[in-house]
Amino acid sequence: MAELNRSAYLYLSNHMQHIEFFHTDHFENNYHRVPPPAALSHFIDFFWETKFDALWKQYPKGFSDAQFPNIGYTYIINLGTPFVMQVDDKKFSMKTDGFLPRYNAIECFHKPGNHLFGIKFRISPVIFEKKVNFSEYNGYIFPLSYLLDQKIIDRVKNAGSFDDRTSILSKYFLSVLAKHDGSLQQVNIVSNLLDRCFQKNNFSLPLEKEAAKNKITLRTLQRYFENCTGISSKKALQIMRIRKAVAHIVNSPDNFHHSQYGYFDHSHFYKHLRSFLDKNTLKNIRPHLVILHSLKKKL
Repeated sequence: MAELNRSAYLYLSNHMQHIEFFHTDHFENNYHRVPPPAALSHFIDFFWETKFDALWKQYPKGFSDAQFPNIGYTYIINLGTPFVMQVDDKKFSMKTDGFLPRYNAIECFHKPGNHLFGIKFRISPVIFEKKVNFSEYNGYIFPLSYLLDQKIIDRVKNAGSFDDRTSILSKYFLSVLAKHDGSLQQVNIVSNLLDRCFQKNNFSLPLEKEAAKNKITLRTLQRYFENCTGISSKKALQIMRIRKAVAHIVNSPDNFHHSQYGYFDHSHFYKHLRSFLDKNTLKNIRPHLVILHSLKKKL
């Protein structure tokens, strides 16, 4: 797989585009990323912030970072100049902050002066504060001010460091949870189910049984998923499944087998892989097709 990464890099280097899973060094070295306090782990996957200062000499005209679909949401707080975000096949010029559902492929176009801070949510605690139907949020990047108190956004922008920003937001979200301690049932059910499926690679869990265990109907469980994640249980589990499988085959191809993730055969896995990687955000150069071709030979 090192050969795949090198070939992909050479193919992409002239296009100044970094792709999730395949350019891991970029995403690891040029972003701050830390997990939240344990009490917020049902809600927040991690806090992140760009650290691009060393890159502008290498990319004076800018570059882009492309990521594949995920579950949950990202709150983006703009600490610098305007940036461009592509969601699936739509581009948005962003001068301020944004709320981004993550079940679309995205590509962010960065130029000197850009500086972003983000919160990658699994489930947003705003559901305790406001009646939000997250299934209505799709295909776009939306204004953030409706979902996060502007005073908190201003405090984050005025903070002096990444650690200060994560501290401000951690304390804020912990206070939200403390006020709604008795309202966590649907969040706990959905989050625990997602955790178990991910840990056990069981992405075809019989949801009727899960609903019965929690003394709710299947319809209620599906409503919990849409309220918390904005998408159906099936879509959420399939996104988790292919993301985990892709990370495995990219990082450890020698011990990958399709059956580990419940695929019937190589063809079943490859079909799901292709639908996942073949996204409009990458249509200009389609580097993933190079990778797919190499992977197909291995399969």
